[in-house]
Amino acid sequence: MARPTASAIVDTSKAICINLAKGVLSRAKRLRRAIRRIVGGHPQLPKEHAAIVDSVAEQVESAIEGLPPADALRILFTLDDRLYLLHGRQAVAYGGGVHTKHRHMNFHAFFTSRLAYGECVLDIGCGNGALTWDMAEKAGAHVTGIDLSPSNIAMARKRFAHDNAQYVCGDALTALPSGNYTTIVMSNVLEHLQERALFLKRVQATFLPRRFLIRVPLFERDWRVPLKKELGLDWRLDDTHEIEYTQESFTAEVAEAGLVITHQEVRWGEIWCELVPTH
Repeated sequence: MARPTASAIVDTSKAICINLAKGVLSRAKRLRRAIRRIVGGHPQLPKEHAAIVDSVAEQVESAIEGLPPADALRILFTLDDRLYLLHGRQAVAYGGGVHTKHRHMNFHAFFTSRLAYGECVLDIGCGNGALTWDMAEKAGAHVTGIDLSPSNIAMARKRFAHDNAQYVCGDALTALPSGNYTTIVMSNVLEHLQERALFLKRVQATFLPRRFLIRVPLFERDWRVPLKKELGLDWRLDDTHEIEYTQESFTAEVAEAGLVITHQEVRWGEIWCELVPTH
């Protein structure tokens, strides 16, 4: 009988190791399921809900078992994106129509604490009006909110009506509202725009504001973001984002727009900052 070659021995050894590893993983999964049944699995969930979680998780684990890591990651990240959308919808429903991030992140306080009583503020991309209302109510500012979405403006007028707040449905890129505004607010808005530096210059030329208060998402918020990009997946929080910033790219872009940062915080994977015109 011919003696096996060295490469054949190596291949056989690899196959044995792989099979052993699969066996260990399979036994580990069975053991984990058994432990969950004994100790109650997910004590924070009703049994019927825990069963749903376990069933879905086991299906996903089975689906990616044996796949190359890159393929498994693409599946997991794509599933995660779908779940993230569901998280957002349910967070809005749980919050009674307002995403719970407004109170968890407490980013409203960043804006309201920097406004002077009675000053005139333009809130570009005001959304449903929650922040606009807070600036009018807590800071005593006179605020005009503009948003492209009719449904957002309808909700703002219904739920966040205030004597010091008015809401305009329109496209700030083509038709800025009239008025004399000392502060321009853009909360998670700039990243949706093209030609951002030019837009910021146009706002400055139109209103001659004293400052901008801006909030934008960071690319460097999580290790999974660059990995998604490396795998050729959409890495953005929102598929309407034109950019998600590094601190360096944000600083460079606002400098191009003729603004200088006078205060900056990095919170919740975002940049919150105050900027003033350089001239």
